[in-house]
Amino acid sequence: MERFSEFKKIVRQQVPLAMHTWFQLGGPAEFFAEPRSEEELCALLKRCRDENVLTRTLGFGSNIIVSDAGVPGMVFRLTAGCFSDIQIEKNIVVAGGGAKLGRVVTGAVHGGLAGLENLIGIPGTVGGAIVENAGTNSGPINQWVKKIRRVDDSGQIIEMSGKEISFASEGTGLQEMVLLDATFELDENDPLELSKRLQKLWIVRKTSFPAGQCSGFIFKNPRGMSAGELIESAGLKGTRIGGAVVSDRNANFIIAEPECTSSDILRLIDLVRDQVLDRTETELELNVQIW
Repeated sequence: MERFSEFKKIVRQQVPLAMHTWFQLGGPAEFFAEPRSEEELCALLKRCRDENVLTRTLGFGSNIIVSDAGVPGMVFRLTAGCFSDIQIEKNIVVAGGGAKLGRVVTGAVHGGLAGLENLIGIPGTVGGAIVENAGTNSGPINQWVKKIRRVDDSGQIIEMSGKEISFASEGTGLQEMVLLDATFELDENDPLELSKRLQKLWIVRKTSFPAGQCSGFIFKNPRGMSAGELIESAGLKGTRIGGAVVSDRNANFIIAEPECTSSDILRLIDLVRDQVLDRTETELELNVQIW
């Protein structure tokens, strides 16, 4: 801890990460930081680079599987108000990287701004959604991104326009950066009509979520196909390894039962990928990060 003695107010050691993820599994972070300002974040990132300490950013924990052994290096969590603030003016929404995506979506709708409502039901933070270019059948988030501010590993703040970011279905290439905030340019519309649309979308999405302890979709949908339908066609619904079970409701979810470990989930993921490839000749790509 000597290397981070000047950051002792915001850095802790051996912090359990299970409480911060949807699966509620996994070991501790070697170091865990919750900066209180952009200045603290930038300074600590620079210190980590100088000390060759690996860094990761933890958002809502909805697409992360943490190893049972824990995570080496520094895990950042942007919980301070300056990282989760949401501002709406005319047709522009500025949201902190740590803001919950659902709050941004509902805030835009109530402000009479259309576009983001299609993302309702996607768990996570704004930062995670942009890094992964999250989206639905109606399109990904990048179509509304005007600009972002991010911090690189040297602690430098960089501003990028949406056109400068290499958005793609597999993500943006910003995984190693920390996103401070994003600016969205939306379309003005009737708040009442948008609220009705939002409610309908939420009901439809909610019915597809299985009951139980799980994360978001485990696999990305191959082009023109549904990962859940491929897994189901391979006869894998209900398949179990230890306390990890493929959901009977939607096969692209894995349920973690009380006795489950991260190892159980990882072994089940490998089994599902192998069986789907063998039976359908389709290789499934992970939609979750493994730490």
